[in-house]
Amino acid sequence: MSRYKELQRECYEANMQLDALKLVVYTFGNVSAVDRDKGIFAIKPSGVPYELLKPEDIVILDYDANLVEGKLRPSSDTKTHAYLYKNWENIGGISHTHAIYSVAWAQAQLDIPILGTTHADHLTTDIPCAPPMRDDLIEGNYEYNTGIQVLDYFKEKELSYEEVEMILIGNHGPFTWGKNADKAVYNSKVLETIAEMAYLTRQINPDAPRLKNSLIKKHYERKHGKNAYYGQ
Repeated sequence: MSRYKELQRECYEANMQLDALKLVVYTFGNVSAVDRDKGIFAIKPSGVPYELLKPEDIVILDYDANLVEGKLRPSSDTKTHAYLYKNWENIGGISHTHAIYSVAWAQAQLDIPILGTTHADHLTTDIPCAPPMRDDLIEGNYEYNTGIQVLDYFKEKELSYEEVEMILIGNHGPFTWGKNADKAVYNSKVLETIAEMAYLTRQINPDAPRLKNSLIKKHYERKHGKNAYYGQ
């Protein structure tokens, strides 16, 4: 029996949620979960259909993407996950999808503007879209360089990964993260919903304005501020 059974189960269940929430196309998508005490993370194996996936199929790796345990090849995005875990110590789960509206904004190479309170309930900024990767980086260690691309863009835009738990990669798609794998999946669904709302809003009114600052502040702080009063 694997000594990583609990982590594999957490990762498996998060991946199954990704499928249940219709955030993936066939096998295109993955979730990982980290164990900081052990210095390892679990991730979905590459190309395994969700209906065939089992907890024991989940692959265990270290932060340099070295195999620790598993008989199957890990996700092709493994090096991106590993790089983020190695450099952002306060995240516990990462999700990557090919959800339609999120990918559409990424392919348009546009930030998702903050247009309404659903967006402001979760963050106070536009959802960032990093530009497409340079050719020399694409031809190099592509997935590892995707991790570098994410960190560099957050640094360039002076964003906090603990406040903005999502990004679009230009021409590619979304990555989200959170305190655990479940929160990473939650953020993937939130991102997809906001992406669809923003798209429809701009179809109805191409000049729809950005949400005013007072509403951004009110909706974010009532959930996340020091005097938050949303929920039980």
